[in-house]
Amino acid sequence: MAALPLLFEMSLTTATPGYTALREHAAWVDLSARGKIRMTGDDRARLLHAMTTQHIQALKPGQGCYAFFLNAQGRIQADANVLCSEDHLLLDTEPEQRVKIYEHLDRYIIADDVTLEDVTDAVKTVALEGPEAAQVLAGLGAPVPEELWSHVAWGQGIVQRVPAGFRLFGEVPALTGVPEANEEEALTVRIEQGRARFGEEISDRYLVQETGLLHAIHFSKGCYLGQEIVERVRSRGQVHKQLRLVELDTPQVPAPGAKLTSGGAEAGEVVSAAFSPAWDKTIAMAYMRTPSADPGTAVELDGASGRVRALPQA
Repeated sequence: MAALPLLFEMSLTTATPGYTALREHAAWVDLSARGKIRMTGDDRARLLHAMTTQHIQALKPGQGCYAFFLNAQGRIQADANVLCSEDHLLLDTEPEQRVKIYEHLDRYIIADDVTLEDVTDAVKTVALEGPEAAQVLAGLGAPVPEELWSHVAWGQGIVQRVPAGFRLFGEVPALTGVPEANEEEALTVRIEQGRARFGEEISDRYLVQETGLLHAIHFSKGCYLGQEIVERVRSRGQVHKQLRLVELDTPQVPAPGAKLTSGGAEAGEVVSAAFSPAWDKTIAMAYMRTPSADPGTAVELDGASGRVRALPQA
């Protein structure tokens, strides 16, 4: 049998300190490899507004949002966490999207007053996650932004509130006494919490509504690339598949592409999975066919029973 991808070979089998801290207290994760693109110039907001699914022109300094880049067919090409400051926009994105987004935006700069700068290597990025993350920040003397996606200055850096906790950019004080969680621990908790990531659960195979991440869309903004398809899907009110969490009563972690069945018929496809020490079972994220996407639906995979769960709302 061919070896499974490394992602699935290294799934946790026991509750490690970093994993426990992320679930029960707080821990930090190094995200410095994430791409950071700085946009300056008077036309920066107008250009990004036309290129993404969000109302960028409505953002005020200190605000932010989560946005998709689509193609003309409405398929998701990339995503970005956008931070609006007085004199620039900062795009925070997955490492593998860094060049793609830069080149995509650069292609559409014609007579616009927009300058792009890749500042990935110059801007350190750290995630602080866990139920006690806000208390930890306050204990360190840091400001705690209240509104989701908003950000405030802290020393020479920035603190932003995101669905998983907080993201720290630039030169921020050391997180003294806070444990670090490694990539494996962070992955397991992310899947448990049903937080989709571009490159794994989100890709150009999918439409926005199939991911369920509707907070990435501003439905009443002006024209943008892919808007016609987004609106058509919304008006018809139906998609053929939907992203869901699936519990599997087995310690065996399936690889991406594994097929789920329900009542003997194909019901969905796994896109990511990990063994959950807290639940003592495997938890997967899967695109379920709409008739099998209701929470509580019984499923099977290679003889193991399971059930569908809803994704949490951001």
